[in-house]
Amino acid sequence: MPQFFATPGAYVRLGRACASTSWGGRAGAIVGSAWEVAKHVCWALPCRVRESRPSILSVSTLGSGLTKVMAPAEILNGKVVSAQIREKLKSKVAQMKEQIPGFTPGLAILQVGNRDDSNLYINVKLKAAKEIGIKAMHIKLPRTATESEVLKCITSLNEDLTVHGFILQLPLDSENPINAEALINAIAPEKDVDGLTSINAGKLARGDLNDCFIPCTPKGCLELIKQTGVQIAGRQAVVIGRSKIVGAPMHDLLLWNHATVTTCHSKTANLNEEVNKGDIVVVAAGKPEMVKGEWIKPGAVVIDCGINCVPDDTKPSGKRIVGDVAYSEAKERAGFITPVPGGVGPMTVAMLMQSTVESAEHFLEKFRPGKWIIQYNKLNLKTPVPSDIDISRSCKPKPIGNLAREIGLLSEEVELYGETKAKVLLSSLERLKHQPDGKYVVVTGITPTPLGEGKSTTTIGLVQALGAHLHQNVFACVRQPSQGPTFGIKGISGTRPGATSLSFILPGALGP
Repeated sequence: MPQFFATPGAYVRLGRACASTSWGGRAGAIVGSAWEVAKHVCWALPCRVRESRPSILSVSTLGSGLTKVMAPAEILNGKVVSAQIREKLKSKVAQMKEQIPGFTPGLAILQVGNRDDSNLYINVKLKAAKEIGIKAMHIKLPRTATESEVLKCITSLNEDLTVHGFILQLPLDSENPINAEALINAIAPEKDVDGLTSINAGKLARGDLNDCFIPCTPKGCLELIKQTGVQIAGRQAVVIGRSKIVGAPMHDLLLWNHATVTTCHSKTANLNEEVNKGDIVVVAAGKPEMVKGEWIKPGAVVIDCGINCVPDDTKPSGKRIVGDVAYSEAKERAGFITPVPGGVGPMTVAMLMQSTVESAEHFLEKFRPGKWIIQYNKLNLKTPVPSDIDISRSCKPKPIGNLAREIGLLSEEVELYGETKAKVLLSSLERLKHQPDGKYVVVTGITPTPLGEGKSTTTIGLVQALGAHLHQNVFACVRQPSQGPTFGIKGISGTRPGATSLSFILPGALGP
């Protein structure tokens, strides 16, 4: 059989003929000998592909003297691409640590039970996080864990300011009935780096790609597709599978990148015909080598998300790993294809790391260390000025737990005493040891005015000016006044060892 150098999917006529190609956005016609045609078609490729060594191609006859030149698909190596992404993330994390001493992006992995496959996946993630410089924490609950115990752990991670992203490792391995969907939706959306909560899924479905976390596998698939240089917009894309983790979000992701998307599933009729329409085919069906090579449209981008074990007597283990696509057949027709293993898998881990770093960046934008995010009550000035007791009664105090969160305290660092008082554990100082020291202003030695404006009133006025008006981090420390005129609302006395007090002072509570 004759052999030529040419582009995937190019058509040539033996002897003097015409060849055409639309690969990579280039189109045109070339007339000449088969060799000249093939040579020119090769140079019509985009630069990224053109610079690689051309392959020896086989030629198949289509009839009427037309011959189709088919090249083996270019392999999309997920290991190489993911390594490049991890290296960039490593540099970005190093810059974060240099700019903000004591700050490290944090990832937590919550596991229930002891599944061998989960242990393997978690170890891969922990290794990748360590390599990049992310502080990874593995929380492993026993198989006896109940749903309420897992939920309590999720709540703690939601409130932990040192954890910027966390995942619930699925499937859960518990002896007790657990609603995994409810637990996933208990994860704070801003920390849902797996992109599985209903909030993030809804934003993705609406096209809010810049305001949500995208599930890691579809995100990695999209990155591999972009690596080909093939324009997604306007292409026919086929997604096989509709799971919440891969298929459904992959559909949304391609749709909002302006592809025309068809989602196929177990009930799809004439699946081979649907697949053959796809310029981009993403397969996540969970069935070994289900998609045959002859189904693939010549020159298509094929992304195989499947990981299946099939018997193989030639292997020491007696089995081998294959994808959902018949790889050896498909690579003869596809333009680009991912191998299994070594394709999508490494990208999934890289995307988890990328989402964690992005979450840490969002955290720094909103909660830069040392800067409180306090929502101040709006002043409502009245004329004539009401009495102190009227002012006090008209003010609705903010729940002290909300205030604690606004100034960056964790729930386990605060003991609530009703809605308006709390004690702060001094153990929080260890977590905040990298924060710069503040300034201590003492208000003393003031003779009260005829209206009773003395040290306490001056202190509160100073705090209001610095905090609500100049937006400085500020607290007032006021001694306990006499119990009679203020009913103890001005402050609280006495703390247990290892704690200090946090309370509200209501306007008008500082009367003479």
